[in-house]
Amino acid sequence: MSAFLQEFDLSASTADSANDANRADRPTIAIKDSIDIAGYPTTAASRALADAPPASRHAQVVQQLLDAGWRITGKTNMHELAFGMTGINDFCGTPQNPQDVSRIPGGSSSGSASAVGQKLVDAALGTDTGGSVRGPAACCGIIGLKPTFGRVSREGVAPRETTLDCVGPFGRHMKTIVDVMLAIDPSFDASRARRDVSKARIGIPRVEADSEIVRAIATAISRTGFATHDLRLTSMNDAFAAGLSVINAETWRAFGHLVDSGKLGADIKARLRAASKTTAADLDAAEHVRREFTAEVDAALNEVDVLVLPTMPALPITLDAARAGASVIAMSSLIRPFNLSGHPALTLPVAVEGSPLKAGLQIVGCKGDDETVCAVAARIEAILAG
Repeated sequence: MSAFLQEFDLSASTADSANDANRADRPTIAIKDSIDIAGYPTTAASRALADAPPASRHAQVVQQLLDAGWRITGKTNMHELAFGMTGINDFCGTPQNPQDVSRIPGGSSSGSASAVGQKLVDAALGTDTGGSVRGPAACCGIIGLKPTFGRVSREGVAPRETTLDCVGPFGRHMKTIVDVMLAIDPSFDASRARRDVSKARIGIPRVEADSEIVRAIATAISRTGFATHDLRLTSMNDAFAAGLSVINAETWRAFGHLVDSGKLGADIKARLRAASKTTAADLDAAEHVRREFTAEVDAALNEVDVLVLPTMPALPITLDAARAGASVIAMSSLIRPFNLSGHPALTLPVAVEGSPLKAGLQIVGCKGDDETVCAVAARIEAILAG
């Protein structure tokens, strides 16, 4: 299936022929269909929003990309309403996983990850509320960054109100990730993102993941020569559960009115009905965990420069297993907590011994220090490529 919902060619220049060659040389980027592009409807890949009117103006990140010289080639497919981890969409079709077409591409930014992994574009934008950039990137064997919460504009992005969601880039190379960040975050410091971080201190949290994934991460880090320090994040599991409560409540507020439309996929309808049962007490407890876990991560990052852990605890399951009802909620067990806390987090593909698939190595940094996350990722990328 195509990673795109709509394909077009949009740049800041006019369409006169004198600019055609110049436009063709510009880097290409695709935009998740939860982000407004003027003249095109924002449907979130849902039948319930298929008749939405065209957006009247670009989302701020879209305008920033155009102003920086990027060429937008289309809107990408996604898990319906950005409320799922598999990327399966029976209305718009399910994008292919470029690592293995029999496996899920991950959600919710499935089309963005697929388009980059298939080399249809240089980069893509997605959104990450509970791992929706990092999960698909890890599934598809590419790079994905969730910036610090609030650092990148969400003007013109659905849902409008959120305490979790971040717009972030996908790419096959760290240079591309940095280039996109320079466009969508005016405060992003290229010199810090490209600096020498060979002396960085790496914290390694103890987490539950398949042994092959743990070995892949350990092998990659051992090659870098970074000084490492083992540590424990005792609130990690609580933060995962709290993140689920918050996303359920916020997604219900945004899209609950669509439940009785008769136009939602069965999985989304069931998830929204379950989400509607989130109570005020659940949210109060989640906010307590948010404060506790955020403080714990901040304290750990006072001792080290970044944390490194797996992006997902296992390789992506097959489409057949997902359609048969295999649970996928654990896919986000190591990524969702950092949506709750708001820290920047990036996934980088690393080889898995005995498998043709790559796993995700996740790098988490101090709030506001997305540049160090990128610099560490670039160093790991360069060493592993050597």
